[in-house]
Amino acid sequence: MTLSLEVLERLVAFDTVSDRSNLAMIDYVEDFLRSRGFRVQRIADAEDDKAGLYAEIGPSVDGGLLLSAHSDVVPAAGQDWSVPPFKLTRQGDRLFGRGTTDMKGFLAEMLAVADAVHARDLKAPLKLLVSYDEEIGCVGNSRMKTRLAALLGRPRLAIVGEPTEMQVAIGHKGKRAYRADIRGQAGHSALAPSFVNALHVAVDFVGKVRDMQKVARDTGARNAAYDVPYTTFHVGQLSGGTALNLVPDRATLLYEFRHLAEDDPDDIEARLQQAADAVVAAFPYAAQISLHALAGYPGLSVAASDPIVSLAQSWCGGETTHVAFGTEAGVLNELGIPTIVCGPGSMAGQGHKPDEFISMQQLSACSLMLLNGARDVLYGSCSGSI
Repeated sequence: MTLSLEVLERLVAFDTVSDRSNLAMIDYVEDFLRSRGFRVQRIADAEDDKAGLYAEIGPSVDGGLLLSAHSDVVPAAGQDWSVPPFKLTRQGDRLFGRGTTDMKGFLAEMLAVADAVHARDLKAPLKLLVSYDEEIGCVGNSRMKTRLAALLGRPRLAIVGEPTEMQVAIGHKGKRAYRADIRGQAGHSALAPSFVNALHVAVDFVGKVRDMQKVARDTGARNAAYDVPYTTFHVGQLSGGTALNLVPDRATLLYEFRHLAEDDPDDIEARLQQAADAVVAAFPYAAQISLHALAGYPGLSVAASDPIVSLAQSWCGGETTHVAFGTEAGVLNELGIPTIVCGPGSMAGQGHKPDEFISMQQLSACSLMLLNGARDVLYGSCSGSI
């Protein structure tokens, strides 16, 4: 436990808010793993000053255990912190700092188990994946996806260590986020009815989105495992106009949907386009709505009867659950890797909040889970099929 606390202190000190580079932290993790004999590959981002990291130790074969964490954190600026957000502060059983729960606590335990196994004779590989820009829509893993298929191979089980209070999460919704660029006609507000107000067009589109939400709520697919048991639609931002006496000819709308596994996101996207087309049709040649995909990730749906679920439960003692937030597990699952979500801390209780913390008890439980996993998968007792 001493090592994981030392590592967590170092990790929290890296200000890896998603709009900043994560390279200093990646340097630290890479050096840590290389010094312990891991084969490491850095995956540089083509657009930003960031990178992901893949590392493995043991035989270069399929199978083994994959552990996955993201390096970025949400901002602390504008929040009322009583302790420095980027300095680990211990108060009793609690360790405070940005990212302690989401999810540098799990990453610290990943590195601690890497240290514990590196000198062992492994029968199956330990594989580690560190991503970036997860907090802004799983962007990093999506960009790395074409590289990951060849790198990751076919692990027996992947654990994405998002905070679940050490319960085994077997499902979450998928998400797609969009920007709508809306064009109307500029003019003097004294003659407003003579022009097409872009904000009015935007509001009409919002009405269509709300209609889709009503249909999903009233007659759509349902999954009682979620707090909100149906696919949801959300408009988060509307902007436009420059002055009160000018009819705005441009507006911008940001919106998203979070879908159940039973709902096809491509079909939902097509229906949103149809809704935009219907709004524009009311203003022939005078209005335009252009929809642009921004980010997204697939959902996760694992059968409770799947053997990987009972195996993970045997390591942590947790019950199965579904989580409201998205993770990178869906991306790994789409690559054919059996994946669950299980990690220390509570997203609802501590994630994204001021004075974010992780408890020593939760870190200890995570450490035990990973050591149990190493015993069963890496040292030979279930290195074959699960």
